[in-house]
Amino acid sequence: MAVTVETLEKLERKITLTLPVGVIQTEVDSRLRKLARTVKMDGFRPGKVPMNVVTQRYGYSVHYEVMNDKVGEAFATAANEAKLRVAGQPKITESEVAPEGQMAFDAIFEVFPEVKIADLATAEIEKLAADVTDEAIDKTIEILRKQRRTFAQRAQGTAAQDTDRVTVDFEGKIDGEVFSGGKADDFQFILGDGQMLKEFEDATRGMKTGESKTFPLAFPADYHGKDVAGKTADFMVTLKKLEAANLPAVDAELAKSLGIAEGTVEALRADIRKNLEREVKHRLLARNKQAAMDALVAKAELDLPKSSVQAELDRMIENARADLKQRGIKDADKAPIPDDIFRPQAERRVRLGLVVAELVRANDLAAKPEQIKAHIDELAASYEKPADVVRWYFGDNRRMAEVEAIVIENNVTEFVLAKAKVSDKSISFDELMGQN
Repeated sequence: MAVTVETLEKLERKITLTLPVGVIQTEVDSRLRKLARTVKMDGFRPGKVPMNVVTQRYGYSVHYEVMNDKVGEAFATAANEAKLRVAGQPKITESEVAPEGQMAFDAIFEVFPEVKIADLATAEIEKLAADVTDEAIDKTIEILRKQRRTFAQRAQGTAAQDTDRVTVDFEGKIDGEVFSGGKADDFQFILGDGQMLKEFEDATRGMKTGESKTFPLAFPADYHGKDVAGKTADFMVTLKKLEAANLPAVDAELAKSLGIAEGTVEALRADIRKNLEREVKHRLLARNKQAAMDALVAKAELDLPKSSVQAELDRMIENARADLKQRGIKDADKAPIPDDIFRPQAERRVRLGLVVAELVRANDLAAKPEQIKAHIDELAASYEKPADVVRWYFGDNRRMAEVEAIVIENNVTEFVLAKAKVSDKSISFDELMGQN
């Protein structure tokens, strides 16, 4: 059939659909007869309910179902015939003007945009590289030692110093009133670990068991406790217990406690290097992938379907409410969350998705089975029983779809990096890991 498509604005289109009234009524009658064979109603045996009673009870709902089905089928046929790539769900309303014996409907909808990608050879990308150094391994070993440290009480009269575990009572007041969370007894923390605000640690450092001290503490303006953020409190702290930290030696015993079968320091360092190299590879891939995607989006020209952006916004808001609920926030599912909070991110996701899809289509960058298998094998390699992990992935379509999406992103990243002007930049291990 001939389909007339009217352009309303940019990506918005309109199609008028017509359906013979007789076809609709025939389908309604057919469904009502089928329903009458099984419907149960008081005063009648199953299958013996008169048709006029069935029609009176179920006619409206069946007619509504048929209209939805037939209009949906007509729209899908028309869109397919016009070779339209429909974005989102159409808004369909009945038209007041229709040929005799017909029902007419106006379908207003959006189509996916044409995506134009400029020459990627003019894109400039900084590709990062980093190495796992002996210093990084040393720092990791220190972290592992701290995780296994023990504490022993210091001698009376000894002053508190960094790495000590202190037990204190404290009370903080603002304008003479104790504030929520401002008082605690037998509170423990490690001096120098940054668990407490700097002013609190500075006041505690140098104290001896049994001593008390008062001091002012200015809460930062961005402090997580909004009731005290930006305010100054008067604190009194009493040191009740002081314990020195004892770190385990870097020896065979430590290696064995960390699951190193060989039980040597050399094997421990080799295992740490292997794990750090895997993490470095993962982080470099993520950073370089982000740079490639940013360059790709910058070279693309397209209009965004409003329906796609709204769908992404709805997903993000739903996820935000779920996160609030998980944190124990009351009535999280009703929390008012303005669209504007997530709109820039939602628009970027939709834009990136459309651009990536076009690049994949135009350059045959879809994930191949052998690539998916190789990626799963790599993920499984860090586990004790890799074969079980591989079966776990292959046993679930959702997990396989997630892996496929990652492989496609990797293919796109490699394609963009191969086309663009790439400059290599080495960064330190600490910079990559976000450490000071």
